[in-house]
Amino acid sequence: MNKTFNLLFFIKKNKIRTNGTAPIYLRITIDGKAADIAAKRYIDPQKWDVKAHKAVGNSQEAKTLNVYLKTLEQQVYDSHYQMLKEEEFVTSEGLKSKLLETDISTRMLIPIFQDHNDKVEALVGQDFAVGTLERYKTSLKHTQEFLIWKYKTSDIDITKINHAFIMDYDFWLRSVRKCANNTAVKYIKNFKKIIRLCMANGWLSKDPFLSYKAKLKVVERPYLTKEASLPFSNLHTSQLLIGYP
Repeated sequence: MNKTFNLLFFIKKNKIRTNGTAPIYLRITIDGKAADIAAKRYIDPQKWDVKAHKAVGNSQEAKTLNVYLKTLEQQVYDSHYQMLKEEEFVTSEGLKSKLLETDISTRMLIPIFQDHNDKVEALVGQDFAVGTLERYKTSLKHTQEFLIWKYKTSDIDITKINHAFIMDYDFWLRSVRKCANNTAVKYIKNFKKIIRLCMANGWLSKDPFLSYKAKLKVVERPYLTKEASLPFSNLHTSQLLIGYP
């Protein structure tokens, strides 16, 4: 049994990027020996609370980042507990290795979605229109907000996406986001493309959309009168001159 076990998030100011952001790291300390893991997130140093070890403020960006850090922290605790349960000798480096192996074998939704959007952006003007890219960006944003609302997390293992997930996402779009039927269906359709991508790559064995049914509603157009629908050439000269001097 370990005598001490501590976790600490911090930023490395000596690795600030050209855009002014610094990488966030998680330090695992067990019995006085430390091992650092990159959190794969960056932040403006002025927006980092050194004492609280988290992002400052109540913006959506800060909330999303802090939820992500909490999720990563919980993964460390879960891995530590599992190692103790299996009666392994736990060291900071050993725990770090276990976590990195988990990262390799687990495929998370948001990086897959972001990678898809990056590829769409690279092909704007060739295979995709700017509007298509913007719709996928909005869909990704909605997905992230839904994950926080429903699961209190910034990301999710794609194998945990099931029929209930899809139905809850549909409900969230209609209730929380106040989307009309056709708008909600279109966002779900965008999300479905990401799931199809996962299935095509063999990352998912079961389609969570299998029992999902949603259809676009036909939008009624204003009815044109018989006279208004007549071809221009069929209108009388007097009708054409109405309203003109």
